[in-house]
Amino acid sequence: MAAPSAHTRIPLDVRQHLTGLIRIALTSVAPEHSLAEIILERPKQASHGDFACNLAMQLARALKTSPRQIAERLMHELPPSEAVAKIEIAGAGFINFTLTPAARTAVVSAILASGSGYGRGPVRTGKAARRLQVEFVSANPTGPLHVGHGRGAAFGASLASLLAFAGYDVTREYYVNDAGRQMDILAVSAWLRYLELFDEPVPFPPNAYQGGYVREMAEQIKQAHGDRYVHPAEAVMAGVPDGEDPEARLDSLILAGKDLLGEDWSYIHAHVLNEQLADCRADLEEFGVHFDVWFSERSLYDTGMVARAVTALENSGHIYLQDGAKWFKSTAFGDEKDRVVQRDNGLYTYFASDIAYHLNKFERGFDKVIDVWGADHHGYIPRVKGALSASGANADRLDVTLVQFVSLFREGHKVSMSTRSGEYVTLRQLRSEVGSDACRFFYMLRKCDQALDFDLDLAKSQSNDNPVYYVQYAHARICSVMTQWDGESAELGLADLAPLQGNSEFALCARLAEFPELIQIAARDYAPHTLAFYLKDLAGDFHSWYNAERLLVDDQATRQARLALALATRQVLQNGLSLLGVSQPVSM
Repeated sequence: MAAPSAHTRIPLDVRQHLTGLIRIALTSVAPEHSLAEIILERPKQASHGDFACNLAMQLARALKTSPRQIAERLMHELPPSEAVAKIEIAGAGFINFTLTPAARTAVVSAILASGSGYGRGPVRTGKAARRLQVEFVSANPTGPLHVGHGRGAAFGASLASLLAFAGYDVTREYYVNDAGRQMDILAVSAWLRYLELFDEPVPFPPNAYQGGYVREMAEQIKQAHGDRYVHPAEAVMAGVPDGEDPEARLDSLILAGKDLLGEDWSYIHAHVLNEQLADCRADLEEFGVHFDVWFSERSLYDTGMVARAVTALENSGHIYLQDGAKWFKSTAFGDEKDRVVQRDNGLYTYFASDIAYHLNKFERGFDKVIDVWGADHHGYIPRVKGALSASGANADRLDVTLVQFVSLFREGHKVSMSTRSGEYVTLRQLRSEVGSDACRFFYMLRKCDQALDFDLDLAKSQSNDNPVYYVQYAHARICSVMTQWDGESAELGLADLAPLQGNSEFALCARLAEFPELIQIAARDYAPHTLAFYLKDLAGDFHSWYNAERLLVDDQATRQARLALALATRQVLQNGLSLLGVSQPVSM
């Protein structure tokens, strides 16, 4: 490689710069492969340089030449660059690049110039424009959110923020299941508790909703309307024959409530829905999780979209009639069995409304729809995609991400949780115990499709073993240093970075330089957990440097350079933590 030109400027995006140099060399050596993918990776060992490229090995078969020979030819054709201190060929044919100190530290200036925009992807326009919808949580509004819902909320919110930061146009949506049997069960549960307040007790079904919040809603109804909705227990039980199985008995109680209350049943139903939905909204807002759209399942019925979706499937030959019910031929699309979309009594199933809902998403113009579901919905994927395909939609536009279960541990013992008994640990209780920051970060410490063991004691500890504390402490440390310095942060953007010569400083700079690419890869793979891992590594690099070097030294040039690096680190910590919904304390 020829000597660098004195007029060559140090590039801020070194990876892109090196890729461009390699592309020029490739065009000269093998023009027929000039569009081949060029991959640059960080070597695991610092002695192997700052970047390694395996292009020579990729081309060996096509060029019928040994990788080392190809690497030598590529290296010879590389244009000069002031950013590159050394190029070596290693192993079977890797091309290793060692950057100059100025190129290694250039990222500091780039970060300080970009601020909160560092790492943000360009807005996608034209053919690259991508309107995305992320639908997550969507829990039935039948009770407080539990810790499992919390993981889905943390994942979905972080994913949506990550995609938006990567340059996509993102809509966050919650699907309100306000039209099904579960809401009827909640309504009858509250009504039965209401009757107890007037000494008209009905044997409470074990499969109804048991939590204290049900009794609270019953008391609210009593305070607002007195005995208006009271009916004798004998009248309620008259339509509930003995010997029925629990689910059928519960359905009989629901029918009894609808018959006895008439139009007043709508009030009971609306009251419990509104109470639980408001509680859910408040819980999520306090958790830092916000939605652009709250979409009502009931609206699908009121507008006839469910009926139209089923009719369209019927007209296209994907529905058959059996025992008075309409069945969708989902086995033709990989499902284990066909599915009912309309029962023999004329009522549509949950599946029918889900078909209509997903068709509606595409009708709203989203290029990609991302559903975040619980792991127990795995079998639901092929039938929904099958129904979309059968309806003429492109099912590849639907991506489903599954979130695995959460287990809480306290003092090494698993915390028992339930769902309908009312004894489960709620998200609000978890947040109260460990804080929202710990919740948001700990939920991201495992890939979403892996089960998560949540250590409550660790989440509350103020030690370096606690990952969220460790990362936030790095941010707080930098804030403390900046306060002690008491200078103007703006002047650090113009600092001479030449005094940054230590290995720990170069390692920290290298970590900072990874952030933009990490954002794009994490967005592409729907993997916000990689951002949490990155922030832990970044905090570790900073703590190591901080513990080895004084920042506020007497020499002004060295002090300014080190403060600039610290400030750049704080900025990336802020950017990353914000995407995960975690605060950035200035003191701890």
